[in-house]
Amino acid sequence: MSFNMFMSGVGGQGLVLITSIIGNACVRSGKKAVTGEMHGLSQRSGTVSIHMRIGEDVFSPLIPYGKADVLIGLEATEALRYIEYLKKDGTILMNSRIMHPPVETARMLKEKNTKYITVEEIVSKLQQWTRNIALIDALKLAKDSGNVNTENTVFLGALSTLEAFPVEEKHLRESISESVPMKTVEQNLMAFDLGKKNAFNSLCNLVPCRRGV
Repeated sequence: MSFNMFMSGVGGQGLVLITSIIGNACVRSGKKAVTGEMHGLSQRSGTVSIHMRIGEDVFSPLIPYGKADVLIGLEATEALRYIEYLKKDGTILMNSRIMHPPVETARMLKEKNTKYITVEEIVSKLQQWTRNIALIDALKLAKDSGNVNTENTVFLGALSTLEAFPVEEKHLRESISESVPMKTVEQNLMAFDLGKKNAFNSLCNLVPCRRGV
C-alpha cells in the first residue's frame, strides 16, 4: 500500500521545498518515497504540480487519476484544476488564497462585467467529489508566524494532523529545521504549529487525525 499526495500551486510558493522536507523526513523514518515533478512558468504565474508517493511497494512516481489520498492546493484554483487525481471522498488541504493569473486580469480590465471565480464557488465544486476539505488561510497564518514566506510550511503542519499520513511529526520538524535558512527556523516551526492547529480544528471532525494539537 502507498500513501499518495498530489500537490499543486503556482511558481514561487515553495512546492519543491515541501517535497524536499517530506522526502528528508521519510529518509529519517526509514520510509521509501518517490516524486514526479512538473514545473510551470513561475515567472508568469505558471502552474506547478508534484506527485509524491510514500510506501515500500511504490515504483512509479506518477499517481494515477483518482488515486491520490490527499490533494494539497497552495492556491485555490489549482486545487480545482487537478481534482481528477483525488480519490472519491479523499482529503483536500486548500489555501483560501486566489492568485489571479495575468491573462485573467487583462480580460477583466477589458470586459468590466467579467467576474473571476470565487473561493466559495471553488469549494462548492470540490464538494461534489469530497466533503473532506480543510480551507486554510495560509497567508494569514504565515503572517502570524512572523514570516509571510511560510505559507508552504503551514501546509506541512496541516498534513501532519492526518492519521493516514505515514511520517512522524518529529521527523518533519527536524527536516524543516535543516531545510530552511537558519534565521527562519523558529518562524517556520511556528507556521507549522499554526497550520496543524488550523487543520485539527477544521478537518478532524471529518477524517481520522492524530491526537493532540
